[in-house]
Amino acid sequence: MGRLDDVERRLEKIVRGVFSRGGGRRVEPVEIASALRREMDLKAIALTEGRTITPNVFDARLSDADFETAQEWGTALAEELCEVVIKHAQGQGYALLGPVRFSFLHDPVLRTGVFEIDSRTEKQQNRGPRDAGRGRAGGTGAGRTSSRSGSVTGGPWRKEVEEKRPVLEIHGQRYSLNAPTIVLGRSSEADILVDDTGVSRKHLQIHTQDGQSEAVDLGSTNGSYVNGQKIHGSAPLADGSVISMGRTKITFRLLSSGDGSR
Repeated sequence: MGRLDDVERRLEKIVRGVFSRGGGRRVEPVEIASALRREMDLKAIALTEGRTITPNVFDARLSDADFETAQEWGTALAEELCEVVIKHAQGQGYALLGPVRFSFLHDPVLRTGVFEIDSRTEKQQNRGPRDAGRGRAGGTGAGRTSSRSGSVTGGPWRKEVEEKRPVLEIHGQRYSLNAPTIVLGRSSEADILVDDTGVSRKHLQIHTQDGQSEAVDLGSTNGSYVNGQKIHGSAPLADGSVISMGRTKITFRLLSSGDGSR
């Protein structure tokens, strides 16, 4: 799983740290991470233009004790949970319509060890520079919730990212890599047809997982190259990488959601 495993290991560190102190069962970060993925899958909506959107704003409501523990970690925990959302969206091909935001809310009704996830979709909004780093604290009276939020540069509970999606540029056309595996070749059975006699029927595969893409040669007759280096097995792709197959050159790009492609 690569980078996703790294996120899980960092969450486990948090479990062994603050959340493991004291008696009784407490909410563990890995539980919240799993709940976030389930929430994204349940709330995913397929649009007519071929995109699937999922929520980008999440609240985790915690009991008195769990909320107090979560506050101690602030930035570290919130950032890792935002990474969970980002990586799951990339792995599933979900589109996020705005920055990923995560907040902990205090809910005195909940028992220790019990939490609930609320989610919603919020589009990108322009904010003034004075608003970028402000935090907010709510009341803590009976029946009320309290939250602390702000951008990650100025407060510990929110992280904003720009979603990038992989595309291929071939002869002036852009092709979205909207599946974990995309096959390129001269055959009509290929996902992307390349009209080049130097290209095999199923020549190359682009594999994308956890936001990372790689080119895999499928035993082609003339071989495949990334940035002039012949592929032996597979080769990682970065924004701007040039793939060569036959006489065709293909540019791998990571684009913002607003950029058009087929």
